[in-house]
Amino acid sequence: MPTPDFLNGVCACASWAAGVFFLRYWRETRDRFFALFAGAFWFLALNWLAVATTHPATETRHLFFVLRLAAFLLILAAVWDKNRR
Repeated sequence: MPTPDFLNGVCACASWAAGVFFLRYWRETRDRFFALFAGAFWFLALNWLAVATTHPATETRHLFFVLRLAAFLLILAAVWDKNRR
């Protein structure tokens, strides 16, 4: 059975890879939607990396939710910007 740290690392790697794919789509289309999604997935990758590298009992663990909040706000901004026109 994989350890939780390993699975957090897998999630970090998958989020980073999704960000790279969205960056590639942004380079082809120059659509802000893809750039914002790339940034959001990189924030999620940073979040998973921070969760994997810290001790679960640390008192700063609640600060990781700020990274998730930033990621989800970027996703909301991307959807709003795309549908605003």
